[in-house]
Amino acid sequence: MKNKHSIYLLFLLVISFYSYGQARPDHALSKTANQHAEIQAVKKGISFLAIGDFGRHGAFTQKEVARDMGTVAEILDLNFTISVGDNFYPNGVQSTQDYQWISSFESIYTHHLLHEPWFVALGNHDYEGNAQAQIDYSNISRRWQMPHRYFERLIEIDKGKYLQLLVIDTNPFIAKYKANPEKYLGIADQNTQEQLQWMETKLANNDPKIVWKIVVGHHPLYTGGKRKNDQETKDIQLLFEPILEKHKVDAYICGHEHDLQIIKKSDKNVMQFLSGAGSELRETGKTEGSLFAEAVPGFMAFTLTNNALKAYVIQSTANDFKIIYQTEIKK
Repeated sequence: MKNKHSIYLLFLLVISFYSYGQARPDHALSKTANQHAEIQAVKKGISFLAIGDFGRHGAFTQKEVARDMGTVAEILDLNFTISVGDNFYPNGVQSTQDYQWISSFESIYTHHLLHEPWFVALGNHDYEGNAQAQIDYSNISRRWQMPHRYFERLIEIDKGKYLQLLVIDTNPFIAKYKANPEKYLGIADQNTQEQLQWMETKLANNDPKIVWKIVVGHHPLYTGGKRKNDQETKDIQLLFEPILEKHKVDAYICGHEHDLQIIKKSDKNVMQFLSGAGSELRETGKTEGSLFAEAVPGFMAFTLTNNALKAYVIQSTANDFKIIYQTEIKK
């Protein structure tokens, strides 16, 4: 009996080994390894992720994107994550105790490196709920950082050189939102001129220790997607592009469109990174200056040194991630 039992166990081991080989052949493993090798941490610098338009209780592709964010975070030894807004669909959160904090955030982004700081912007859907509750959640969660509707962080890169990160609130600048205060709660109370003055003052800081300037907002300056010809896109571009150009801002990171786009106009300094594919997707397209545009689930990853900003567009697939585009800004 013992011999028969041993033979049976050996048979199961052989079958299991064969099945594993069939499920993930050597060439598939090599392909995965090569994908992972394309993205690397920097020794003298920082790394971060950018995601947007994501909070849907794990629906659509939110869980797959969160899984791959964790994998990439580990490869890069992540420093922080940027959310470009529309953090909770369809109508924001009701309070700091709203269960959506669990179902759409805490239980989804679970990798330990995704517990590094999240610097969070507000989106239009967040204004359909209690935007103040998202600010107040900063006092409950160590990682959720939204001390105000717009704020600044100075983040050391290496040896006393800094990234100036400004997170702004673009929503009050959209005329149709301000005209509908019953839907976009509290938006009529926001002083847009005060925010613009704050931006000008912060970006005018020419301290030589600041080597990179990045601004984060929900609405895009440019898009080849659904809102390519919308008035709100034109208004945001007309208002913010001159400010970003005047102060030589290196990158503008945004969302609102449910896709992944990188746009750099030939006559402009700023490069726009649109990362709005954290969950539900929409068709996209290209516009003047488009370097990349795809409507696939995913996010963007960045490494930053004193001399270079590298950006990776990450697509989430059923079992793993793949890098579908990368670019670099050099100083």
